Amino acid sequence: MSNWRDATNEVVNLVYDYVQILDDDRLEEWPELFVEDGVYRVVPRENLSMPHALPLIFCDNRAMLKDRVLALRTSSVFNLHYDRHIVSNVRVRGEKDGVYEVHSNYALFQTDLIEGETKLFVTGKYEDQIVFRDERPMFKSKLVILDTYSVPNLLATPI
Repeated sequence: MSNWRDATNEVVNLVYDYVQILDDDRLEEWPELFVEDGVYRVVPRENLSMPHALPLIFCDNRAMLKDRVLALRTSSVFNLHYDRHIVSNVRVRGEKDGVYEVHSNYALFQTDLIEGETKLFVTGKYEDQIVFRDERPMFKSKLVILDTYSVPNLLATPI
């Protein structure tokens, strides 16, 4: 990337592209935002202080992310809903050896397709490591921290 400002703009746009893809139910595009050996973890805040932060969801490569999408599309049973992410305070915390550390907050609302009711599903923060591959920003890792371990419904779709 030519300069810090251009790189950080692209990195921040990746965070927003990520949630837009999820909100638009374009889940097949979700794995393509990660490098081949990219890691996706969803961890309750309470677990972060434990020696082995047990994730609710753990995928350690793009193939696992694709398998998750395939399972969601073909065999998983979960409440039909629309997601709407609100992302704020996106901050590029620094860069070292081509890895950008990015933190942001999120709130995820879900609209139930049967009842038509919208509810706050979960809030938390993202801690991302983003790298450039072929001049394109991609997630090296995405840690999704839930503010609570108590998720109101089945955790199915990516957060």
